[in-house]
Amino acid sequence: MIYFLIENFRLGLKNLYLHRLRTLLTALGIIIGVAAVIVMVAIGEGTKREAIRQMQQLGVKNILIRSIRPPEGSEGTRARVLEYGLTERDLTRIRSVPGIDYVVPLRDTKALVSYMGRTFPSLNAVATTSDIFEVINLRLAEGTFFTPEQSEHSEGVCVLGAEAARLMFPTENPIGQSFQIGNSISGRAMLTVIGVLQPTGLRATSDNKGGFIARDIDSDIYFPIQLSQMQFGNLSVRMRSGSFERENIEYSEIWAQVRDVNNVEPAAGIFANLIGLPGREDVQVKAPIELLRAAEQQARMFNYIMGSIAGFSLVVGGIGIMNIMLATVTERTREIGIRRALGAKRRHITLQFLIETTVISLTGGLIGVGFGMTLAWGLPVVLAEFNISGFPTAIAPWSVIGSFMVSGLIGIFFGLYPAITAARMNPIEALRHE
Repeated sequence: MIYFLIENFRLGLKNLYLHRLRTLLTALGIIIGVAAVIVMVAIGEGTKREAIRQMQQLGVKNILIRSIRPPEGSEGTRARVLEYGLTERDLTRIRSVPGIDYVVPLRDTKALVSYMGRTFPSLNAVATTSDIFEVINLRLAEGTFFTPEQSEHSEGVCVLGAEAARLMFPTENPIGQSFQIGNSISGRAMLTVIGVLQPTGLRATSDNKGGFIARDIDSDIYFPIQLSQMQFGNLSVRMRSGSFERENIEYSEIWAQVRDVNNVEPAAGIFANLIGLPGREDVQVKAPIELLRAAEQQARMFNYIMGSIAGFSLVVGGIGIMNIMLATVTERTREIGIRRALGAKRRHITLQFLIETTVISLTGGLIGVGFGMTLAWGLPVVLAEFNISGFPTAIAPWSVIGSFMVSGLIGIFFGLYPAITAARMNPIEALRHE
C-alpha cells in the first residue's frame, strides 16, 4: 500500500511537472487566497497589539478624567474668557474615593516653548506632580525625575519627552540646559532640564473628544504644578488667527490609579457621578481597560470579516482547480482507459487525481504562505517610505497554519468530483477516445 501511494505520488508530480505553467496558473487562486488571509489577519493582529501596548503603557488600573473644550459654535466660546473643565472641587471629590493609590492632576498650560530664539509650537508644557511618571509608566532615558520636594518649592525643573528633547536639543545633551515657557502676556517661567524620558510611541488621536490620548506624550514637557499655579494661574492666553484666545481651566486632566484592577470600572462610575456626569459636557471619564476590551473585540471582528473575505479567494482558487482538473480528465481519457485495461481499479484512478489536486493546492498554499508573510513583514516598511503610518502588522501563527491546512482541504474537496468522474469512465470507451 505504501509503495502504491509513493508510486501514485511520483506519477502525480511527473504529470504536474510536464505542465508547469498550467500547474502554476491553476494554483494561482490558492496562492492569492492564502497570502490574502495572512496579510489581512496580520494587519488586524498588528492593530490589536498596538492598541494593547498603548493601553498597557497607560496602565490597566488607571482612570482618566479629562476636560473637554466646548465646540467652536457653542455659547461659551463667544464669552470673553472661556471657562470649562475640571476644577479644584472635582479634584477634592475624586481624592475622597477610597481604594485609590494615586490621584494626579495635570494642566496643559499652552505656554509657548522657546529656546535660543527658536519657538516650538508642537511641544506641550504640562504642569503636574511627580507621581505622573509612576502612574502612566514613563521611564527615564537619562537624568532624574523631579521630586515632591522640588515640586513643593516650585523649583524651575522639568523632564522632557523623547520627541521634545530631539526637537529642542538635536546636537546637545539636554541635561542641564535651560529654556523659557510662556510670554509677557500669559506669564513666563525658566525651566532647567533634569531628565529625558524614553520614547513611548503614544500619539494623540485625530478626534480628541472621542479618542483616549489628547496629546503626543513624547512631545510633553513635565514641570511642577505649583510653579505653574504661581507663574500662570488658571488663565491661558494664546494668539489665534490674529486675536487673543483666553481660557480659564484649572486642570486639563486628572489621572487616578485604583489598587485593584477589578475596581476600575466601578470607580470610573463613581467618579462620573461625583463630577456630575452625564449632565456636564466639558468633562469625560475613560479607563484604558475599557478601551483595551473594545480594541480586542474590534480586532477579532476585523479578523473574522477580512479573513472571510480573503477565504473567498481560496474557494475561487478551488473552483479553478476543479475546472482545470475536469479539462485534464478529458485530455487524459485514453491514458485512463489504458490504466483500467491493465488492471487499475476505480479507487486507483480516483487516488491518482486526488493526489495531483492535493499537490497543486498544497504547493500553492506553501507559496502563498511565503508570499503572504513577506507582504505582512514588508508592508509597514514600504508604507514608511511614503510617510504612511498606522498599519502595524503581526503575523498570527494560526492564520499561517490554518490557511495552509485549508488549502489542502480545498484541493481534496474540489478535486474529488474530477477524480470520481475519471474513475467512472467506461474503459472501452476511454480506449477508443482520440
